Amino acid sequence: MKIAIIDYGMGNLFSVQHACKFVGLQPFVTSDRKKILSADGAILPGVGAFGRAMNYLEQLGLIDTIQSFVRSGKPFMGICLGMQLLFSESEEFGVSKGLDIIPGNVLKFYGQDNQSNKIKIPQIGWNQIFKSKEGLPKSPLSGIKNGEFMYFVHSFYTVPLDSGCILTKTEYACIEYCSSILKENIFATQFHPEKSAKEGIKIYSNWSEMIRSQ
Repeated sequence: MKIAIIDYGMGNLFSVQHACKFVGLQPFVTSDRKKILSADGAILPGVGAFGRAMNYLEQLGLIDTIQSFVRSGKPFMGICLGMQLLFSESEEFGVSKGLDIIPGNVLKFYGQDNQSNKIKIPQIGWNQIFKSKEGLPKSPLSGIKNGEFMYFVHSFYTVPLDSGCILTKTEYACIEYCSSILKENIFATQFHPEKSAKEGIKIYSNWSEMIRSQ
């Protein structure tokens, strides 16, 4: 199964590529439209600023490419910033328009909790994910226990307009936020599965099985 890892200059490409290879997929890093659209699945990773990422995607002609791939119905994964870019807009450094594939916004964590204690932003480290949906036979989180720890690095979080697409929630800075989504062929995580030890690799394995089943 050939997996296009979309390269727009702001992704943790090597670790994602390594995770895909570990579970038997055939990943390749590319920004070429034809190669992306011909792949069996695609991954949009990312670290950094939302607005800059959208500018790079536009310069490389990848906005329509990603939207077209998602419309094809083939499995698509977004990771960290790659999840946020799927949304309508972000408030990072002013309002920036996103890919608008998932209606909703990207908001920033507050600098204090509800006792006025300062909190660390960005959130860096391990935190728990709690499933909003149970009994999904083809979920990439099949076999992942409720409350499992995953690795996060982010200052912003997503707020989907349709709560039905929320797969897991996580709490940080007294905010319970969406930490992963599942909508039709789209699976995306705010956390980094490829940096989340064996349970994170299990997510890649589950996702690969979903691709093979199609």
